[in-house]
Amino acid sequence: MTNFFGAPTIDLQNIKSFISDAPEIIVWAAPIMFLFVLIEWIYSKLHNKKTYDKKETFASICVGIGNVFISFLLKFTLFYIIILVYNMLPWRLYFNWWTLIPCYIILDFCSYWAHRISHHQRFWWATHVAHHSGENYNLTTSFRLSWVQHIKIIFFLPVALCGFHPIIFFVTNQIAILFQFWVHTEYIKKLPRFFEYIFATPSNHRVHHGSQDKFVNKNFGATFILWDRMFGTYQSEDEKVVYGLTHKLDKPGNPFYINFHEFIDIWKDVRRAGGIRKIMFYMFGDPIDIGKYKVRLEKERENAKK
Repeated sequence: MTNFFGAPTIDLQNIKSFISDAPEIIVWAAPIMFLFVLIEWIYSKLHNKKTYDKKETFASICVGIGNVFISFLLKFTLFYIIILVYNMLPWRLYFNWWTLIPCYIILDFCSYWAHRISHHQRFWWATHVAHHSGENYNLTTSFRLSWVQHIKIIFFLPVALCGFHPIIFFVTNQIAILFQFWVHTEYIKKLPRFFEYIFATPSNHRVHHGSQDKFVNKNFGATFILWDRMFGTYQSEDEKVVYGLTHKLDKPGNPFYINFHEFIDIWKDVRRAGGIRKIMFYMFGDPIDIGKYKVRLEKERENAKK
């Protein structure tokens, strides 16, 4: 067991140099990602596919740049938290490349539940809705990562509590994010059955971005679709997907509106809620149930005026 556990603590006095040595895989991969975006855009133009909208693409890139900038600002704080947890654990794992594998599996399991909760509780939905706001499905859709999504680190504390080395945790998270880049395209059709059964392929993830009733709240898996098969949230791509939210955004080209419109709506609803139960419902209820409730209230108001 001494070969695996009992690693020394990380000296917090040298944390800046420790963090600066952590590999920035996403930054290194950025030029390649933009190259593939360019290839997809050219292909869509040449074949008149119309998968790119100028205003929406610009908004996606702005949201993505904002997310990268915020991630850079928060890197030290988030890393510090992970290191503190690591140092407190008596079962600290040594830095070994192979620990990426169990770390990735556990992180993806936590990601499934964080993702699922983000669709079923309105507050967390507000930290995720930006990703679903695009009505065209292309590689730039993967850039639509909320500027406030970092608060969801609490869902990944179980990964940190396993004792994985902070660099392993950091690298694993980046690989998981990069995996989700290639699944945001319409040009990769269904893969062989083996891959479709295990992984969150482009076909499986297209379903997740669908606005049809049968596709809403399905296929939450980030890398492995097995979680959806296990917990009853799997849906195959058996018809053409209509992308975007179930309602139109008022300002679809404004990155600030894309990120914060749901928080604004929550505030408006909470202000006129009247009672703690209604406030909690508007903050943490299922967005679909809240939508139905608000439609019913509107109909009752209209009927009262007649």
